[in-house]
Amino acid sequence: MDFNFSENIVLEDDLVLLRPLQKTDVENLLEISINEPNTWEYSLIRANGKENLENYIDIALKAREKKIEFPFIVFDKKSGKYAGSTRFYDMQLSFKTLQLGYTWYGLAFRGTGLNKHCKFLLLQYAFETMGMERVEFRADNNNQRSIAAMKSIGCKVEGVLRNHMPTFGSEVRRDSIILSILREEWFDEVKENLRQKL
Repeated sequence: MDFNFSENIVLEDDLVLLRPLQKTDVENLLEISINEPNTWEYSLIRANGKENLENYIDIALKAREKKIEFPFIVFDKKSGKYAGSTRFYDMQLSFKTLQLGYTWYGLAFRGTGLNKHCKFLLLQYAFETMGMERVEFRADNNNQRSIAAMKSIGCKVEGVLRNHMPTFGSEVRRDSIILSILREEWFDEVKENLRQKL
């Protein structure tokens, strides 16, 4: 498919708005970055503190320029505040697959239903606009909160990649759990089940 990486994609419903991440979004996310460093406990690329946040955004924008990722900033309409970030990555458009991840939210936005609204919009776009056949999710196998969130939106566990990646500032390597949603699963059950939870 012909996906335009320079397009200004905006996805929104009554609770949330996702738009392309920009360099100037450092200011919009700085409060979370400075005050909630544990947000990136399981991340290899940290965004805690202004310098790390600037680096995090730079890396995301360069990946968009290379046409392999499409990062979004998440705006919570209820509070009128920016909540975090998420992105499409490892976009294998010729194979009709992509990964959905690098998702994080400030503490005030966790458990509010915001994530389900974001995932609904992103999955709907991936399957119904982009024509993807498979959307994959990965996480540190110790990150139980993230794994529970993925299962709650309808992801199926495929397995665990053992000793898969390094961890930040440690010799310990992580196991990565892989989950996914397939196109037919989206249309058969996941879409409606997720809509009921919004």
